[in-house]
Amino acid sequence: MGYLDNTSVTIDAILTLKGRELLAKGGNAFNITQFAVGDDEIDYRLWNPDHPLGTAYYGTIIENMPITEAIPDETQALKYKLITLPKQTTNIPVINVGNTFILLAAPGNSATIVPNTSNFQGGNANLGYTAILSDSTVADLQVTRALQNSILPTAPRFIGDNEDAQSVAVAGFEFRVIAKTQMISDKQATITIIANETGGSVTINLTVKQVTTATS
Repeated sequence: MGYLDNTSVTIDAILTLKGRELLAKGGNAFNITQFAVGDDEIDYRLWNPDHPLGTAYYGTIIENMPITEAIPDETQALKYKLITLPKQTTNIPVINVGNTFILLAAPGNSATIVPNTSNFQGGNANLGYTAILSDSTVADLQVTRALQNSILPTAPRFIGDNEDAQSVAVAGFEFRVIAKTQMISDKQATITIIANETGGSVTINLTVKQVTTATS
């Protein structure tokens, strides 16, 4: 990761693995129909209404903060997407998943994740949610209630020394996480639930216990 020169307006874009795959196919396979913007780099606590030089300088520190380069990792970039809500909106939509910690004690054990949105009429009834499992060696992530119009999240990516370790993204209204066998030790991962329509996200910590075998 690097920083961009923010003395001029810059658009920095890179393709995800899925984007590269579609671009390589040629023809009309690569067709951008949606995009998202975020303000991950901004620390709004730096807004200073007490600046001695007046209102024009309240955001001076924020405006001079460095901007990071684009990265194709959805677990690290665009965690705070900018959205447009109706003018009469008075509350920020909040994503709820119930328990934010899941413990699966044995291979094949599962837990269901049912996100819902409060403070916003209609919630995410049209576009649903994207669920991102940070490490595919810990568990499987399935959609149990799918979207009518399929959204293609970012394709899995290589994230570590083990080529099987990938982040997995799926979209829908309900999800199930199923534990995989862990022979060496307990293993942890995160599941990030992102609201596709109203913005916002919540992170669930997942632990899958090591398999224990009886000895005589």
